[in-house]
Amino acid sequence: MTAWKPDSWRDMPIIQVPDYPDETTLADVEKELSGYPPLVFAGEARQLKAQLADVAEGRAFLLQGGDCAESFAEFHPDNIRDTFRVILQMAVVLTFAASCPVVKVGRLAGQFAKPRSSGVETRDGVELPSYRGDIINDIVFEADARVPDPRRMLRAYSQAAATLNLIRAFAQGGYANLMSVHRWTLDFVSQSGAGEKYSELADRISEALAFMEACGVNPANVSQLQGTDFYTSHEALLLGYEQALTRVDSTSGQWYDTSAHLLWCGDRTRQTNGAHVEFLRGIANPIASKVGPTTDPDDLIRLMDLLNPANEPGRLTLISRFGAESVDKYLPRLLRRVKEEGRSVIWSCDPMHGNTIKAASGLKTRPFDRILQEVRQVFAVHRAEGTYLGGIHLELTGQNVTECTGGAIAVTEDNLSSRYHTHCDPRLNADQAIELAFLIAELLKEERLTIAAGAAA
Repeated sequence: MTAWKPDSWRDMPIIQVPDYPDETTLADVEKELSGYPPLVFAGEARQLKAQLADVAEGRAFLLQGGDCAESFAEFHPDNIRDTFRVILQMAVVLTFAASCPVVKVGRLAGQFAKPRSSGVETRDGVELPSYRGDIINDIVFEADARVPDPRRMLRAYSQAAATLNLIRAFAQGGYANLMSVHRWTLDFVSQSGAGEKYSELADRISEALAFMEACGVNPANVSQLQGTDFYTSHEALLLGYEQALTRVDSTSGQWYDTSAHLLWCGDRTRQTNGAHVEFLRGIANPIASKVGPTTDPDDLIRLMDLLNPANEPGRLTLISRFGAESVDKYLPRLLRRVKEEGRSVIWSCDPMHGNTIKAASGLKTRPFDRILQEVRQVFAVHRAEGTYLGGIHLELTGQNVTECTGGAIAVTEDNLSSRYHTHCDPRLNADQAIELAFLIAELLKEERLTIAAGAAA
């Protein structure tokens, strides 16, 4: 293995990158970014890694969620607030059900670049470069708009900085008060078409909080109830941007990518001889990789050798994305091989990407029932293999969009277009996300009872 440097990825084969026509401007932008302040700090990334180590050991659960692709057009404090609030609501439900801490990681403040299955897009006989995310080009289907522009990285940085500033204020400024978060969830239960189904769990949370209040445990005198830890993550796809924000930590002497607390490579960019894996192996942040039907067990072990050679708990998360119909066929062999090798890893479930279909209207969507089916199957496979499903990875928004069909407040294919705002893939709306949290809570409770019964036996 060659020595790692922040730019050593440039000597490796690379895919899913834009073809910038102006190399001089690109170099100037990357140089300018390299002098900008860090967006996150090494100490925060180390704190996240320590919390993820608890997930790897089965003592906590990872909730990772947020936008499919952040856009410049939808950048607004209300949108950030609403997505943050939904993740908090989901975390409270999951914490109570699992009786363990929930590590909250947003797909926020950096999720701008998107891999594409094709480098070009054709409409009405006109072929243009594919939209690759607002950090690269524009979604408008016009020739000039689709030309990759490196200056967009500067705008993405500014938006990420503003987003992080607001999130930190929400997380520690009283907005994340546990009592308030639960009141929002009670509002969901009262208004949801499935409210009766979830009211029992909501009532039990209310009783627990009332008991704590009676004992004098409340946000006024317990700081942990007043705020929360919240971290950011995104796919490390645009490596020039990532390199520009990679710095040496003065405390440890290690390299950290300060664009986010956690970075991952996608199912298309996890080649062991590729540039994206080369970059990720050298940064000290917690990192992740998507795995799917094309993942070979031997290749997965080689990938883990590169990304977590010290077998450090909390360092590496594997995010499975198979599709509801493929979980039983592909996931067990990966779990067995990793378990046989004695590797410390967090297994997380992405039930979104493998369940994308095209509606009759031509819009991409994801049926809620198929998302839930994949989650249930992944839980069942982990139980059968004696491994721990430590997390869930979702594309969601706090906005009242109509992008995924189904859920208690049913979105149908007929009304998909009414509020279809995503710039790339369909996201769960707030109601669907919270409903899914209640359903996952039931599965986590079953897991907890099964483990307790096994320990008693």
